[in-house]
Amino acid sequence: MSATLNEILDDLEDEGHLGHDDALYEAFVSWAEGTGRPLYPHQEEALVEILAGNHVIAATPTGSGKSMIALAAHFTSMAHGGRSYYTAPLKALVSEKFFEQNDERKGFLHSLFHVNVPLMGENNFYKNDFSQEGLYQFQSDAITKAAREGNCVFVGRTADYVLRDFPNTVNIFITASFEERIKRVCERQQLTADEAMKYINAREEARSTYYNYYTGKRWGAAESYDLCVSSSILGLDETATFITSFIKKRFEK
Repeated sequence: MSATLNEILDDLEDEGHLGHDDALYEAFVSWAEGTGRPLYPHQEEALVEILAGNHVIAATPTGSGKSMIALAAHFTSMAHGGRSYYTAPLKALVSEKFFEQNDERKGFLHSLFHVNVPLMGENNFYKNDFSQEGLYQFQSDAITKAAREGNCVFVGRTADYVLRDFPNTVNIFITASFEERIKRVCERQQLTADEAMKYINAREEARSTYYNYYTGKRWGAAESYDLCVSSSILGLDETATFITSFIKKRFEK
């Protein structure tokens, strides 16, 4: 059984390597390989940027490993003595692991970090009945708390609605042509075109249903966002550059 990330951090601290980005990189990559989930190139690139202290926008499909990138951010934050938050909607792939056994006090982060989250047991947090509304409230509270404490990037989670009363926010919807999405899913998930189409449709239906239910708005509708952009036009890298420029312009005085 591979060591947890907490145990790896303890070892790095004992060796005096917590402040060494190269050591953190090697440790996380080795841990991922040890779990049978070696990093994809885009995950390695994201890890490098996180260790460099840069913000990361992962514009990749569901199931492509964004949660692993989030873990890399948690790992780096903990190594530097920081604080980080993880939020996941009920319909997300990772949330099935995170929330599936509320009475067993184990979940996604608990299994990786040995973190005991209030959701998982004592304290009667939101009555511990794990209703969808209770989970959504927990998620919303975490998003709000993080936003009040500093700069953040939230991917999905109805964060645009949760932070609707916060003035210094930028809400962005990133899409791509259906053909481009099918191509990416085929490459990353090793699916046929027909399988990729079903994969995309199922996940987008789940996302839109979740968003529409909790916000009373329509997922993907332009009026809900400050910027809607298709990554198919400029490509992923240029789209990220364009978004960065838009955000800077938004906050220019």
